[in-house]
Amino acid sequence: MRFQDARPDGRAVVYAHIQADPLVAKAAELLVRATTVQRVLARAVMNGESLDPAAWRTMFPSLFGPAAPAPGDPVRDRSEAILDAGLAVADRGEQTRSQFRGAIVEALTEKLCAERTAPVKRERRILFDGRPAEIHPYDVTVEREGAAEAWDCKWGARGIKGEVINQLDDARRGAAEEGGRLLVGLVIFDARRSSEVRLVREKGPVSLDALKLIALEGLDRLAGRKPA
Repeated sequence: MRFQDARPDGRAVVYAHIQADPLVAKAAELLVRATTVQRVLARAVMNGESLDPAAWRTMFPSLFGPAAPAPGDPVRDRSEAILDAGLAVADRGEQTRSQFRGAIVEALTEKLCAERTAPVKRERRILFDGRPAEIHPYDVTVEREGAAEAWDCKWGARGIKGEVINQLDDARRGAAEEGGRLLVGLVIFDARRSSEVRLVREKGPVSLDALKLIALEGLDRLAGRKPA
C-alpha cells in the first residue's frame, strides 16, 4: 500500500482556489476548538437561509442570550467569530457556497487529525499492487506506518453515497490483502442520527465492520479528545 498525489484535472484546479481561500482556513481554525453548539451554529448559518445576524443570535440563546457569556469572554468571542465567518460563506452564490462548505469540513478534519497523529495529507490516492488505482482521491489521509487512515468528508448526510462507501471498503480490503491495516471512515458535518439513517439507506451489501462514522457531535474524537 502506498500513497500518491492526485493527478490535477480541471475540477481539482478550480477547487484548489476554494481550498486556498483565507475564509476556509479561518472557519476551520475557529471550529477546531468550538463546542458542539457552536458547530451547529456554523452549520445552520452556512446553509444560507438567512443573512441576518440578529436572527441567528435569537435562535441560539445559549451562545448569545442573557445567560450566555458576556461580550469579551473568549467563548462569546468565538461564537461571534463563527457567526461572522458563517455569514461570509452564506453570502456566496449557491454553487460556491457548497464548495466552500466542503473545503471547510476537509480543512477541519485535517487540523483535528493532526492534533492526534502525523503525517496528515490532503487529496491523496491509495495504490495497491496488482489493483487499478481509484480515480478519485481521498479527502484526508493519515500516512503513518502501520496505522494509516483514509477519510472522506461531507457537509451533510445527503453526501453519503454508495460509491463512496464502496471505495472506502475496497481500500480497507486492499490493505488487508497486502498484510497492512487501513482505518477508513466518513466525517459528516451533520447530526449523527441523520448520518446513520442515510448510511443504512445507502450501504447495501457492503461490509461496514471497519467503517468509522464521525458526525458533528463527535468531531473531537478525530483529535483524540472527548466531544466538547
